[in-house]
Amino acid sequence: MALEVGIVGLPSSGKTTLFRALTHAETHGSGKEHVGMAQIPDERLDRLAETVHARKVTPAAVRVVDVPGTGPQLLGNLRQVDALLVVLDGFSGTRVPADDLETLKLELLVADRDHVERRLERVAKQAKSGDARLKAEAADLERLLAHLDAGRTLAEWEGELPPELDPLTTKPLLELVNGADGIDLQLEAELADLSLEEAAEFRGGGESALGEVVRRLAETLDLITFFTAGEKETRAWTLGRGETAIDAAETIHSDIARGFIRCEVVRWDDLVAAGGHAEAARAGKQRLEGKTYVVEDGDVLNVRFNV
Repeated sequence: MALEVGIVGLPSSGKTTLFRALTHAETHGSGKEHVGMAQIPDERLDRLAETVHARKVTPAAVRVVDVPGTGPQLLGNLRQVDALLVVLDGFSGTRVPADDLETLKLELLVADRDHVERRLERVAKQAKSGDARLKAEAADLERLLAHLDAGRTLAEWEGELPPELDPLTTKPLLELVNGADGIDLQLEAELADLSLEEAAEFRGGGESALGEVVRRLAETLDLITFFTAGEKETRAWTLGRGETAIDAAETIHSDIARGFIRCEVVRWDDLVAAGGHAEAARAGKQRLEGKTYVVEDGDVLNVRFNV
């Protein structure tokens, strides 16, 4: 499953412009939710693809969700995302980014309070049946509501949170100033409409500033990248640091995980230096690993499976 990020920001901060620049996707006017995919740039992928003569190259990607406005109901649509990208106005001269950030944090807290209150109302009614589990949850929710009413976020809650809550104030926040002290999102959106070659020429061969933003998201969530490299397709995938070969197989396809036998592992640079899989194996750079192998950043995996 792709990494998922929600974009939040005050009106006219440039968050929909950021969405277009990241995803190259069309937007359909104000008041609508936008969803698209943003590629994670990784120069290792192109070198692998060249080595194995891949006909298709697929970068890892981030699913991006842009919701209109900041009310509790709209922000509630972001409860399933992995992180929040906060766009701050640094270009108009009428706003202070640090103040806007505090305002947005308060909006997130209010949205969490509204969510907890609504769930408490529902659970309290159900608990009248005498169910001990529901009574205990209602009591926990009452304590959580008091915690939020005191102006504290759910990230500051010391106990275990009910998994059904999916709170917003516990999600990682990545700040992005739209303006001279950050990233010129209007320029990035215009460059996104050009071909990759034209955009690179405009930048003097440099990388898009948004590439660094996407990488920072992956770092914030402590993700690594592994690869599958073949002539038909060479592809990058994201995985949580510390996850195993069976998790990587599940990321590729559930059938592969279900029929997992073993995986062949080689470092990406060893594969490139050897010139191919067969050459890497002959040089002793490729090894066999089982389900519990902890995948490392830059591993190239070839999973053997039987469904």
